[in-house]
Formats: sequence, structure tokens, C-alpha cells
Amino acid sequence: MQKIKKIGVLTSGGDAPGMNACVRAVVRTGIYYGLDVTGILSGYEGLIAGQFRAMESHSVSNIIQNGGTILKTARSKEFMTKEGRQKAYENLKKDSFDALITIGGNGTFAGACEFSSEYDFPVIGIPGTIDNDLYGTDFTIGFDTALNTVVSAIDKIRDTADSHNRLFFIEVMGRDAGFLALRSGIAGGAEDILVPETETHIEELIEILEKGFRKNKRSGIIVVAEGDSSGGAFEIARKVSEKYDHYETRVTILGHVQRGGSPSCFDRFLAGRLGYESVKALLNGQRGVMAGLISTKVEFTPLVKSVKHHKDINREFLEMARILAM
Repeated sequence: MQKIKKIGVLTSGGDAPGMNACVRAVVRTGIYYGLDVTGILSGYEGLIAGQFRAMESHSVSNIIQNGGTILKTARSKEFMTKEGRQKAYENLKKDSFDALITIGGNGTFAGACEFSSEYDFPVIGIPGTIDNDLYGTDFTIGFDTALNTVVSAIDKIRDTADSHNRLFFIEVMGRDAGFLALRSGIAGGAEDILVPETETHIEELIEILEKGFRKNKRSGIIVVAEGDSSGGAFEIARKVSEKYDHYETRVTILGHVQRGGSPSCFDRFLAGRLGYESVKALLNGQRGVMAGLISTKVEFTPLVKSVKHHKDINREFLEMARILAM
């Protein structure tokens, strides 16, 4: 087994609060164990372009509380090609890298899995995405912060909804997964939650609204994941308004505000723990795996399994949400 002396760390795909805390953990844990640690700028794009920055302990000072990523991030189409991955590998070997830690989501891990398989290069993935949709971990870095951002927005919008007797459709991120919508909707007391994993029936939604209206509810919140089957918050609001006029409707798209902001305590701790354990795992010979938190323990799942297996929402939570909103 090759002795690891130099590792690279990068952030890729959509940014998530806590990525900086994770980079900090990787850098300082690596230095503690006598490794050279290099930051790779702009994700796989930087790997292909050879944009490397040597990291010292002071390089990651005073970043744990910051959102975004000091290493920058990007989605690389070139890395999806064999030629792009060849350039990346040549740059890694030219600069004497022995291993790579990638922080990101499903696309990041798909690229890492392909690269690791093609070149037999040690790679460990750390889940950093607000979507919380990666198989092999209960929570991804950034999810908790995004939840708190969404719930704060729901609370503020509810004040306006109550004041004007309006029904608000609040669209949150989640093109393919409803984890963010589901948990924030429950925590925000939404009247209903619409997610990509289930089909939305307008008549059923109207029935829920009518039951609330009969109980003297004069305002409401519907949380909609952007990937909902009915076409998003604006389309759903339009369909409801055409068939039901007891409420004046409004739509709020929260958008990229969900990705920003100072990471929560939970995300900082999770980022630090996964970064620390990933460096130790590399030194112990682990490769081609993702570090995740399962039932409070750090577990390692093969990257190929994390990419190919689907993580589903807890559908019982949808029933719970409707009962609690009655």
C-alpha cells in the first residue's frame, strides 16, 4: 500500500454552508499527521487547469463561521469526459499528489467514482449539499443550515399571510428530492407539503384547504419543492386559484438564499467530524468511499453505492405533517 504524503482537497457542485468548516478540518488534520495539504480551486475545473494552493494551518483561520467556500466551486463539463479526467490525473501525478478528498454532492461523487476507478487513485468523498439526498448518510453538510434559513423565512411569511388572510405557496430547493421541503414544512407548520417523490393532486390539495377553511383558518402556507410533479409553486398556485377562491394566493420563491449564510452549530460539527475522519481513513488505507453520519456514527459507504442507490424521504412524515396541520 502506497504511503500517503500529500493530499488535495476540493469543493465541487453547488455550495453549501459548512464547506469551509470541512476544508478547515481536512487541512488541520492532515497537517497534524504530517501531510502536505493542497487546496484545489474551483473544483474539478481547477484540477484540470492545475489551480493548486498549498495550505497551512493559518490558511484556514477564521473561516469556520463563513458560508460558501474559500476554495470556490464549479460544475465541470470537461471532467465528465475521459480527456478531462486524463488532464486532471496528469496534474495530480505531476505535483506528486497521493490522494484526494472531494466535498460535494451527487455529481461530485459520480465524477470522483469514475476518476478513482479509471486511475486507481485514492479518493474519499464528503457529502456537502443542502439537498440531503445522498445515500450513506443521515445528514449532509449544509442541510441543517438551509433548513433553519427556510423555517425562518416561513415564519416571516406567515406573519404577512395572517395579516392579509392569504395563502402562500413557498418554493424551496429540491429538484429531485423533497428532504428540505418536508422537514422545513413540518417545522414551519405548513398546511401541506408537495415533494417530487409523490404526485401532486390539485383536488386533494383543495380539499385540505377547504377543511382548514371550515375550521376558521383564514391563511395558510404550502411548501413546494422546486421539482414537484405539477410544475412548481407558480403553476400550482394558478391551478388552485382557478378552482378555489376562498383565499387570495401569493407565491414566494426562496431561491439561492437557502445556500448562503453562516453554518449552524450542527453543520460546523458535522463538517469538522467528517473532515477529520476522512483524513484518518485515507491514512488507514480507505479509498473510493464516502464518509457519512449514520445513527450518530461515522460510516464509510462505497462511492459507487452512494451514487447509484436512491435515498428516499420518510413518507410517514408526510402523513404526520398533515395530521399536525389539521
